[in-house]
Amino acid sequence: MVVPPLLRAVIMGPPGSGKGTVAARIIKHFGMKHLSSGDLLRDNMQKKTGFPRTVAQAEALDRECQIDTVIDLDVPFETIKCRLTSRWIHPASGRVYNLEFSPPRVQGIDDITGEPLVQRDDDKPETVTKRLQAYDAQTRPVLEYYREKGLLKSFSGTETNKIWPHIYAFLHTKLPDVSQKDAAIPR
Repeated sequence: MVVPPLLRAVIMGPPGSGKGTVAARIIKHFGMKHLSSGDLLRDNMQKKTGFPRTVAQAEALDRECQIDTVIDLDVPFETIKCRLTSRWIHPASGRVYNLEFSPPRVQGIDDITGEPLVQRDDDKPETVTKRLQAYDAQTRPVLEYYREKGLLKSFSGTETNKIWPHIYAFLHTKLPDVSQKDAAIPR
C-alpha cells in the first residue's frame, strides 16, 4: 500500500478572494482533505467558543501541528468589493448569483424557482469595506509571521482561474496529481 505524502497547507485570503474555489480544486487534483477555518470559526462563534485570526492563533496552531506551506491569495480589495457587492443568493437553496459574471436570467429572481433573490448583509458595500479593513489589520501580522518562517507563498491576481494554474504548479512540486482527468490546464 502506498501512503500519499502529507502536506499541511493553510489558504489565506480576504473574504471573497476564492479560498473555497481553490480548496475544491486542491481536493480534486491532490486528494487532500479540506477543513474550512471560516466554517469552523463561524460555528465556534455561534457557540461563543471562537477566537480571532491572529499571530497568537498561528502560534497555537504551530504547537498543535507542523504547517508545511501557507498559500496567500493576494486579490486587490477593489476586485473583491466588486465581486461581493454583486453577489445575490436564493435563501432556500443557497444558490449564488453574481451580477458581473453569473447573473440570473431575470434580475432579482432565482432561475429555478422564480423566487426573489436577496443580498446578504455581509455583501452590502459598507459591510464589505469594513470586513476588508478588518481582514487587512488582523491578517497582515499573520502573513508576516509565516513569511519570516519561510512558509508563505503569495499568488496575486484578480481571477481565480488565472491564479489557479500557478497554485497548481506550486503544489505539484510537493504532491502528485491524483485527479482522473489529464487536462492541459488543470481546473
